[in-house]
Amino acid sequence: MRVNFEIELEELSGHIREMGVYIQENYDALFEAIAQGNEDRLFELKKIDRLMKDMEHQVESKCLSLLTRQQPVARDLRRVSAALKCVTDMERIGDHIADIAELVLRIEDKNLDDYSNALLSMATVTGKSIRDGVEAFVMRDVELAMKVIAADDVIDDYFNEVKMDLVQMMKREQLSVDACVDIMMINKYLEKIGDHTVNIAEWEIFQETGNMEDVRLL
Repeated sequence: MRVNFEIELEELSGHIREMGVYIQENYDALFEAIAQGNEDRLFELKKIDRLMKDMEHQVESKCLSLLTRQQPVARDLRRVSAALKCVTDMERIGDHIADIAELVLRIEDKNLDDYSNALLSMATVTGKSIRDGVEAFVMRDVELAMKVIAADDVIDDYFNEVKMDLVQMMKREQLSVDACVDIMMINKYLEKIGDHTVNIAEWEIFQETGNMEDVRLL
């Protein structure tokens, strides 16, 4: 029974990694499409949230099956519980990728550097946090998870820098109200993606320690 349980836990980790890879690929595709002005690709990315929801349900079903059939205890229970929480954050990242694609489609000037030099830098750091957060969870790497949590301060700093740049452009009447709102929403979605990667990292630490207070003290 224990051998079968370990196999199923590995299958669960595989599903989470698959979902994580899908997120990373689409996040990279999003900013590649923005750089190329590829509206067809952006339109496709608007719809990834549907598949993300299906992948989330697949992992949830696997977790619930393990909980009801195997009745895991202690450390194993933490792994399954953390997986349930982790995929919710991953699905939300997929939603935000779709949200950003939709916003970019309606912006006339799709060169994000025209609004703030910090925006693409923020996107780069956020993309790395996605990769590292998923890797930390799947590989059960607490040290990497701590780095993801620390990187959130950098993302927040970029968020504030973009916000100030937009304010200055508005004051100089170089940016319409509608464009400002759309870019600010993109900025906010990137910041929220960073928050979700922090959550994923925190769930990794939880599955190792079993104590959320250990996470909050980092």
